[in-house]
Amino acid sequence: MSRCAILLNDLQYDLVNKNEERKAAVDAFMPGMTAFLARARELDALVVHLQLINDENDPHAERYDGWLPATKGSEGARILAELLDPSDPVVEKNKDSGFFETDLHDKLQELDVDTVAIAGMQTQICVQTTAADAFFRGYNVIIPSDAVVSAQPEDKERALEWLRSYCATILSSEELLAAIAADNLPEFSVVPIP
Repeated sequence: MSRCAILLNDLQYDLVNKNEERKAAVDAFMPGMTAFLARARELDALVVHLQLINDENDPHAERYDGWLPATKGSEGARILAELLDPSDPVVEKNKDSGFFETDLHDKLQELDVDTVAIAGMQTQICVQTTAADAFFRGYNVIIPSDAVVSAQPEDKERALEWLRSYCATILSSEELLAAIAADNLPEFSVVPIP
């Protein structure tokens, strides 16, 4: 039996509220996301939150007009309450990828996870880098296309196309849930370049 974990990137108050475009995009996808996560938990899929915690000494951390969001212990670093179940593990990261200098890989290995479904925001940054790092570590990678979000739709579509051609199977969240329920997760295969 395949063990699937859903890795949910950066759905934190400071990051979601960065600008009106991002807020609107997240607001539009929240009803579907909450339903998807509830059903995934019912199917015994592990939901792991990847929480960006910016280091105040990191000169490369993105600042919003000089202000550093999502710092350790801040209200803005918290994960959106409607997405966080008390049973969900949270893995802190300080870069885009959930695997970079974290213990995510070790935790997933302890739980016999072999497939990761990567969701959250932004598709073209944290979702994409986490997917590539998962692929490099030997995971089967799936991206539920309606469970990822970007402030700009074209950024999301461009990232999904790259992921499809490089390292991930792209499914809808309903298709992913059906595959988990049937214990029949699709394996990624490289799409031939014409």
